[in-house]
Amino acid sequence: MKIAYLINQYPKVSHSFIRREILALESQGITISRFSVRSCADQLVDVTDIEELKKTRFILDVGILGLIISLFRVVILNPVNFIQALVLTFKIGYLSDRGILLNFAYLAEACVLSFWLKKEQISHIHAHFGTNSTTVAMLCSILSDFTYSFTIHGPEEFDKPMAIALPEKIKRATFVVAISSYGKSQIYRWCDYKEWGKIHIIHCGLEEKFIQAEVTPIAEENRLVCVGRLCPQKAQLLLLTAVARLKEKGIECKIILVGDGELREEIEELSQKLGIKEQIEITGWASSDEVIQQISQAKLMVMPSFAEGLPVVIMESLALGKPVITTYVAGIPELIINGESGWLIPAGDIDALTVALESALSLPIEKIAQMGKKGKEKVTENHDIKKEAEKLNNLFEKYCKDFLQIVSKNS
Repeated sequence: MKIAYLINQYPKVSHSFIRREILALESQGITISRFSVRSCADQLVDVTDIEELKKTRFILDVGILGLIISLFRVVILNPVNFIQALVLTFKIGYLSDRGILLNFAYLAEACVLSFWLKKEQISHIHAHFGTNSTTVAMLCSILSDFTYSFTIHGPEEFDKPMAIALPEKIKRATFVVAISSYGKSQIYRWCDYKEWGKIHIIHCGLEEKFIQAEVTPIAEENRLVCVGRLCPQKAQLLLLTAVARLKEKGIECKIILVGDGELREEIEELSQKLGIKEQIEITGWASSDEVIQQISQAKLMVMPSFAEGLPVVIMESLALGKPVITTYVAGIPELIINGESGWLIPAGDIDALTVALESALSLPIEKIAQMGKKGKEKVTENHDIKKEAEKLNNLFEKYCKDFLQIVSKNS
């Protein structure tokens, strides 16, 4: 079986879960062609991502002229399908927060992709994220005999479902994947109940180096790690305020922020203002091995996010035996059991975050290690990428086989 994977940006530092899924599917016999709307090659630090870069074709690399040529080729060779796609483009563009013009660009991108897929004799596209990558996949399916499916992660899809035409995308897809029960429930909200049967849960997963990793001893030092893009929704600024409050109580800890992003300057300025500059370290973007090292050296992980889907870094931390302080957001409570494998607090509650940090740092090392062990058991059971990829493989086999049978009967 041959499948096209389409992502807005791939490979990408924060998309290691997609890379793991692709590689696991290939190990099970599926041939996957990687397509991305645009490249972010300059941000890559992981060797495996750099290898993936070589295997990926980028739609926007054809340039404006290439987009225009592809669009007119479809108009000439398949005018009826093009008009159908154009009508849908105006329909979703009218309600879109990005406007009709940008959605027209998605149509041109779909024209490029449709020719590539025909050349490679691919009939099914799987997109990650229900935003513009799935828009391109949906339009591509109208331009020719392609089917598509997509994985919804959140939170963006759930913040503006109508603006991204989520109901339309669900209706036209052969099947839809959610990464958590919470995500599945949100998809149910935006489609007819008759379509609920094609919505499935496939968890993001971890490869063997995490699942089979030996748990390192819990550090005596109050060294905490927070992995993720430096941005408002990850709430690093809130974490800094909590650390400053602890310092006033005579409790000091070191916070390692693994990642980079638009809030880096604000974080550095706030740490200076709060008098905790020496307690905060920003590593910048890190490879998978560097993330493992940082988590392994820490006492525990902190992720006080305001909005999430189901963070893979929480899985990674638990797989390495480190409990997590995080929030009651989206699918996180499906992974973290409060008081057993970590601490769950209300998002945005600085008082609760401060109390959780103080409580965690006062626990005996043995208790923290026991919590980490519980978390590892949970991740091993539910987030092994081999098992999750097998479930996804079964969906491809089922739905693509059904489509091919329908096409065969109609031909």
